[in-house]
Amino acid sequence: AAPAVAAETALAAETALAATTAREPQRRPVPRPFPRPSRPAPDTGASPPPAESPLEAAGAPGAAEAPRAAEAPRAAETPGAVETPTAETLGAPVYPASRFIASYDAGRRQRYYLFGADVEFDAMVRYYANVLDERGNRVYDTPPTHFFEVGRFREREMAFPPSVTIKDYTWNGSEGYPDPAGGGRFRTIIQIVPSPPGSRR
Repeated sequence: AAPAVAAETALAAETALAATTAREPQRRPVPRPFPRPSRPAPDTGASPPPAESPLEAAGAPGAAEAPRAAEAPRAAETPGAVETPTAETLGAPVYPASRFIASYDAGRRQRYYLFGADVEFDAMVRYYANVLDERGNRVYDTPPTHFFEVGRFREREMAFPPSVTIKDYTWNGSEGYPDPAGGGRFRTIIQIVPSPPGSRR
């Protein structure tokens, strides 16, 4: 039987943001990068290590915030610190009505780019399934999180598969993620991770 999809937290950037928020309480938090679905390890007969629960890996309330030693958080950049990315610069479609929130260092010359949209999760999944011409994978049901791989993953060159990941922020009765710029809430958050600059497609 194929092993179940596991997940690991990509970066503990939210921890760094929490420290910043403690000094500046008026600032709203920025969603941390989503977990990635890991590829199944070869079957060696050994028992696999215990996986994080989907809620812990997805950064749900109450999840542990301490980063692992090898995953020291890197500071997040605000939208004003970088030029707003486009489909051309990312190599992946950007939903037209979405708003750029922030970018994070993912390691190995890659970045996470986060966008918010006031669009229902299922409608956003259908949009990306149509424009990318692929079904993608539902990696979590709680909260709903859908993953589209948009480029070949090269483990020696990349920290993260080139991808588009969509997460539902209205799950479990939530009103949505507060817009860091103020004035509304996002029903979905979109994470785009392009290939490293100069990487082969």
